[in-house]
This record gives sequence, structure tokens and C-alpha cells, in this order.
Amino acid sequence: MTGIRDDGFHLIDAEMVSLDLADTLTFAEGSGLSIALSDSASRGLSVEATPDNLIVRALRMVEQDARIDVVKRIPAGGGLGGGSADAAAVFRWAKRTSDADVLASAKLGADVPFCIVGGRARVTGIGEILEPLPFVNRVYTLLTPPFGVSTPAVYKAWDLLGGPVSEGPNDLEAAAISVEPRLRQWRDQLGDLTGLVPVLAGSGSTWFVEGAHDGPNLVVVQTVPAG
Repeated sequence: MTGIRDDGFHLIDAEMVSLDLADTLTFAEGSGLSIALSDSASRGLSVEATPDNLIVRALRMVEQDARIDVVKRIPAGGGLGGGSADAAAVFRWAKRTSDADVLASAKLGADVPFCIVGGRARVTGIGEILEPLPFVNRVYTLLTPPFGVSTPAVYKAWDLLGGPVSEGPNDLEAAAISVEPRLRQWRDQLGDLTGLVPVLAGSGSTWFVEGAHDGPNLVVVQTVPAG
């Protein structure tokens, strides 16, 4: 986190990568949205097919309509950009992937522009400035607690805490823990299992370390290139 714009949008400076953990969206003629949660996604926040759903908002932005059936594998409120990736899938389906479209998509969320492009990038501004980085084949182990964390609540807490800067790579960590103190025990569990210092993904609730590790509630994922 680097600050707040006059219009209230938070400024970020983050490295984002695409992983081989993904939701599945099926598009058909008609209208409507159905959402089915896998076991992993059921650990996160509830996901409703409401007008505020990012998929529905993305459809409005690209001025299209479709029947979309979603199988979620990325838990909502996990800090893994699942909702943003779903919105980005709508842009890609509608062939709205120009620079102007990517720029506009930041209105839906800071992760959406990157998710349209994918791969690996440094992301700045409010998420609309992408600096592509060379692909690096990496493996990570994720630990997602059986609860999600509200991104707006974490950003609000970061503001109230005076914009703390973390000793680690994620400045939102202290704010996320203030919103959901149970994150500490899950961080410590992953640290004890791996002997490494876990990093919070986004605004939480997922913790991750590099490398493949075995243990309860752990998921091993791999980076994937853009495409």
C-alpha cells in the first residue's frame, strides 16, 4: 500500500502472479447467474448471485448478457482474487481486452486489470498500471482458514491504523489481523508446519509459503504464464 487518492481509492504497489487454482465459468445464451461452491470454496465468505456480484457488474460494464454457471474453487474472502478473476473472465469472453478496457476494469477492483492480462506483473496505481514481469515457474503452498475476511473492512482498518507499513511484503497484514484475530493462529500453524515465515495473500485470509509442503488443510499450487 502506498497511500490513498483524493477520491478514496487506495494506491497499491504489488507483485501479482497467476496460479493454477481457478473457478470455472460456463457461458450460454440467456441471462442469470448460478454459483456452486466446491469444498475448498465453501471455507470462505458466502457468494450471492446479486446485482453487486462482480460477475454481474462486469456484464453490465461490457454491455452484454449471458447465462453464467460458476463452479467456485477459490474461496471468497481468501485474498486470492477469485471474484476479480471471475469478472476478468467476463471481459475476456466479451473480447474486451484492449488497453482501454483493462484500464476501465479497475473500477471493479484493483485485481481485475491484472486478472484480464494474467501471468506475472508489478501492479501499481489503483490496479490499472501493469508492468509485465518475466514468468517464473514457482510452487506455493496455501493455507486457507475456514473463514473469509472482508476486503473493504481490511482497507478501512488500514486507514484507521494510520496506514501501517509491514516488515514483510504485505502492508495489509496488521489491518487484516485487527479485523480477524484468528488469522494469527493459522499463520503460526503454517509456520510451524513448514519452518518458514508465512505471507498473507492480499487482504487475507489465505497464508502462503514458497515450495511444496504436506500437512492438513494445505493446497499446493503452481504459477502459470499469461494466456
